[in-house]
Amino acid sequence: MSTAQSNALQPRRSFAKRINLQQYVVYFGFLAIFLFFAIVLKDSGFLTVRNLSNIVLQTAPVTIMAIGLVFVLSAGEIDLSIGSAVAVSALCAAVVMADYGMMTGIAAGLGAGIAIGLINGVLVAYVRLPSFLVTLATMGLFAGVARSLTNLRSIPVTDSVFTGFFGSGSLFGVPSLVWWTVAAIAVGHVIYRETRFGAHVLATGDNGRAASVSGIKVPRIRLTVLVLSGALAGLAGLLYAGRLQAAKYTLGETDLMTVIAAVIVGGTMLNGGKGSIVGALVGSLMMGMLNNGLILMGLSVSDQMIVRGLIILAAVAVSLREKLR
Repeated sequence: MSTAQSNALQPRRSFAKRINLQQYVVYFGFLAIFLFFAIVLKDSGFLTVRNLSNIVLQTAPVTIMAIGLVFVLSAGEIDLSIGSAVAVSALCAAVVMADYGMMTGIAAGLGAGIAIGLINGVLVAYVRLPSFLVTLATMGLFAGVARSLTNLRSIPVTDSVFTGFFGSGSLFGVPSLVWWTVAAIAVGHVIYRETRFGAHVLATGDNGRAASVSGIKVPRIRLTVLVLSGALAGLAGLLYAGRLQAAKYTLGETDLMTVIAAVIVGGTMLNGGKGSIVGALVGSLMMGMLNNGLILMGLSVSDQMIVRGLIILAAVAVSLREKLR
């Protein structure tokens, strides 16, 4: 190749490097899925305000969990126990609230999520066990705890203040679940992008050994992100209990796959070092819209699981390809 040809190709290569397709794929995917369902389901009520509002409300707990998973994945770890933490937190809140009041119930629910995250964090950060195996074990452990906690019974939540604040109420005409989502995204984005802690999380996930040499307390970062994930799973449990006005061991049971899909599709690297809180929000809404559209099309639960699995495979492929560049 001549020097002139090489110089001509150089701007193209520089331009290609500046454009990170993974950063925008979630937005293109969201728009494509929306337009597809808007056309195919135009006579099935997809575009009605009520249906679109339901999508936003139904994805609120998933979005909350996705924020925590962005921090965990960005630090190079994984948390598979978030679904079990949701169920345990919701049940603890409902049981304690029935006997000791709303504030104690809220503390119990959040405390349960934090305790699960703390157990995961200590085993990963200080005992140095792989987070995949630790959280896989605690996922099963706390799923069993959720089932035995109330002997498979559903616990009603009758406190109107609690249900209004965490699920079924509204402020200035905007549902409380939307307020929770907006607040969590705003706080999560600022912490992730604008604070030293967020920078340390990314450095830990990018190269843990180099981060440790530079003075970052890597074990503390790993512990913190897993506790944060547990706390946000606990909050998601409260939102479920508030919206459904009941707590049951099945809450969060099928959310893990959806949360992972939302986070990875949203631009968070599976191997750590890069992520996006806003991308996780869009990914969560996209998965909610996808589930809603597939239901309106009459697809079965198994078909929906197949579609979500294919999306995860595609997102992981893009994520790993980007990591290898």
